[in-house]
Amino acid sequence: MTSPWDWQPAQASRIEQAVSLLRLEGADTRRFLHGQTSAAIETAPAGAWIPSCSISPTARMRALVEVLLDPSESAPAGTSAGTKTGAWLVIHGIPPEAAAGVRQSLDRVLFPADQVHLGALETARLITPVGPGLAQLPASPKDAWQALEAGAGWLLGCHVLLRHGSEAPAWLAERALLSAAGQERWRVQQAIPAAPGELNDDTNPFELGLAERVSLNKGCYVGQETLAKLSTYDGVKQQLRRWSCTPQAGELPGEPPAALNPGTTLYAPDATGEGTSRAGVISSSLEVEDGTWIGLALVRKQALEQPLLQAGDGPRPATLLLS
Repeated sequence: MTSPWDWQPAQASRIEQAVSLLRLEGADTRRFLHGQTSAAIETAPAGAWIPSCSISPTARMRALVEVLLDPSESAPAGTSAGTKTGAWLVIHGIPPEAAAGVRQSLDRVLFPADQVHLGALETARLITPVGPGLAQLPASPKDAWQALEAGAGWLLGCHVLLRHGSEAPAWLAERALLSAAGQERWRVQQAIPAAPGELNDDTNPFELGLAERVSLNKGCYVGQETLAKLSTYDGVKQQLRRWSCTPQAGELPGEPPAALNPGTTLYAPDATGEGTSRAGVISSSLEVEDGTWIGLALVRKQALEQPLLQAGDGPRPATLLLS
C-alpha cells in the first residue's frame, strides 16, 4: 500500500499563505526583538533572516514569526533619512486579523525611553513553490534574505514574501496554485503547526517541534524562564505527530469509522493492557484519496511509543497510525 506521506503535486505548483508584516524602526529594534521573540536577534548579522516565535510570558504560542534585519545601519529604502536600521517582522501561522494581537503585545511592553517605532500592520503573501523543478528555482543565501526588484518583497530561502499589491516573479507565477485541500495536505505532510489546532494558548514551541526557533543561551527574554525549565527538566508533556487512518473492510470513502475532527480525544492501551487511557488530541484532519484520512495530533509523552492510537471512545473507534 502506498504511504499517504509520499504525495507530491504532479505538476509545478505553488502554495500561498496570507501573512502580516510589521515594520520596526529605531536604534533599539534589535534589542527589543531579541527580548520579545524566542530566537537570538541581537547578535545576528545585518541582512539576516531569523525564524522565531512570538510567545507569551508563560511560553505559550502566539504566532510563528520571521525577523528580517536591515542590511546596514543606513536608512532603508522608503524610510526617512537618518533612520537607524530596523527590521521587518513577518507574522504567520495565524489568521491576519489575529496578528493585531501580536502587535498589541509588543506595543504593550514598549517604554517611552525605547528607541523603537512600530509601524502599522500590512498584509502580504508568503508563497512556497512545491512539486517538480524546485532545484532550478532561485533561492536566497542560507540564513539571509534577498530583496526582489522594485521593493516587491523578499526571497527567503526558496520562499517568496510579497508585499500587498506586488506581482509574483514570472518563474513563480507560472506555477499552478494548489487547491485549498492540496495546500492543507502539504502543510500536514510537513507537520507545520497552524492556528487554531496547533498554535494556541495551550502549546509551546518545544511541543510543536520548533526547537530550532528557540535560543536558550541568549539571556533574558519573554517566556525564557519557562522554556529553560522545560528543556532542563525534560518537562515537555506532549509532542506534535502526524497520523493516518485507512478505511476498514466494508467502509466507504467519506464515512470514517469514528469522528476524526480536531478536538477528538485519543486513547492508548493502559498499563494493564485491559483498558485505555487518554493519549492526546487530534489537532488537524483532512480526508485524502480512497477514504484515507491524515492529520496532526498532540500526543502525550507516555503514548509516543505507541504505533497505533484509538480516536474517540465510541463503539467503532478509528485506529490511527502515528508517523
